[in-house]
Amino acid sequence: MIQRLASLALVAVCAVGGYYATMAATPFALMRLAESKMAGTSPTNSFTHSPPVHAERQFVVRPSPDLLYSSCPYDLSAGPLEITAVPVPERYSSISVFDARTDVAFVRNDEEMAGQPMRIVLALEGQGVPAGVEVVRLRYPTGIVLQRVLLADPAEAAQVDPIRSQARCRTLAS
Repeated sequence: MIQRLASLALVAVCAVGGYYATMAATPFALMRLAESKMAGTSPTNSFTHSPPVHAERQFVVRPSPDLLYSSCPYDLSAGPLEITAVPVPERYSSISVFDARTDVAFVRNDEEMAGQPMRIVLALEGQGVPAGVEVVRLRYPTGIVLQRVLLADPAEAAQVDPIRSQARCRTLAS
């Protein structure tokens, strides 16, 4: 009887341990998968401004066809990353920073930008950054910056593109 209880306890401990290990590892695995899908089209530490999304060409599950997406997979190993963006007038737009665990580390939308260009620096703890700039400190060196711009009509993409294409990711000299 004691052997059975010990065996059952061991199975329960392994099951609980396996569950928590899976839950801890899944976000990192999902982000690595997203980064690898973007690797062919989006160079690291540089924005790629994609055309409108269609069912045949989608990198993320169920992207909105009403949004234009720009993505910047980042790696802070070589130093901090400067992100600049200009809000698109009279349209919802946002910049989101996702870390390696898929957590949202930063979000700013057009209303919060109040018509002004945005400049932030992504940095790991201990990396030097320029004075007077808004800094987002991250725990992991990799992740994705995503810019989204809402379109009322897909035909607007051509007129919105020159503005959203001003968004930049660039590594700062450390």
